[in-house]
Amino acid sequence: MAAIRKVAFVGIGNMGWPMAANLVKAGFEVTVADVVPGRAEAFAAETGGKAAATPAEAAQGADCVVTIVPTSKQVAEAVEAIAPSLAKGMLVIDMTSGQPGRTREIAAGLAERGVAMIDCPVSGGVPRAKTGQLAIMAGGEEADLDRADAVLKAMGTSIHRCGPIGAGQAMKALNNLVSAGGYLIGIEALLIGQRFGLDPSKMVDVLNASTGMNNSTQKKFKEYVLSRRFDAGFGLDLMVKDLSIALEVGRETTTPTPFAALCREMWASAAAMLGPGADHTAVAKLSEQMSATVLGGNKET
Repeated sequence: MAAIRKVAFVGIGNMGWPMAANLVKAGFEVTVADVVPGRAEAFAAETGGKAAATPAEAAQGADCVVTIVPTSKQVAEAVEAIAPSLAKGMLVIDMTSGQPGRTREIAAGLAERGVAMIDCPVSGGVPRAKTGQLAIMAGGEEADLDRADAVLKAMGTSIHRCGPIGAGQAMKALNNLVSAGGYLIGIEALLIGQRFGLDPSKMVDVLNASTGMNNSTQKKFKEYVLSRRFDAGFGLDLMVKDLSIALEVGRETTTPTPFAALCREMWASAAAMLGPGADHTAVAKLSEQMSATVLGGNKET
């Protein structure tokens, strides 16, 4: 099939905007659509891409459609909306952190129309979305992944083919499970250390020079917790969604998940405590609340 040049991009939120902007920089003809009024027009004005009033309008004449929205339910709604604009032979690249089972259902429906679908969720957050250095976990047929390669390489530097459709999303959920568990245990360790008399900032330095090092110790604890910024750009509610997907995969594979279940419960409790709109790094406040200690200070919460 011909190389992809025209891309319809549905969903230009915190992650989608810089990802779509990198496609424009790479020379693709990008037309964007978003549910937020005026956002597509703002993107076009800033990046040189094109704006469409609806996903269906964006998809007209495109070689492929990229979707990155909060949930698989919204992916299904977007696909239903653009279905009349999808020509046989087109490719849908879903970069949502979605439900593998639901994605397979959507892919099966598209296949009946002669349209292929791959799932390619990402990891790296907003900073790496801006620099085009995302890690991309891909699932789908090899020929479809080959066709999407140039598009994916414009947004990420590490592309991992994980298996058939849905495999990328399963891997993404499990990656976030590992990340979420490491974050929580790290926060507990900092709280124990501070109450013992250790400096939490110095603790982070030691962890980063030792076997306790992980992504949270390297890139989150000083930057977003000890600074009290709590603004990494990834929502707490989205992390809870990803952890729920990981447990769903666990149930479907009849895998015992006692630690994962506890991890998900703690993140969900933090989301309930903090309310809508909280950043995922603010989950530390749950552990602080339980210990009546604020990291970086001795005052009670």
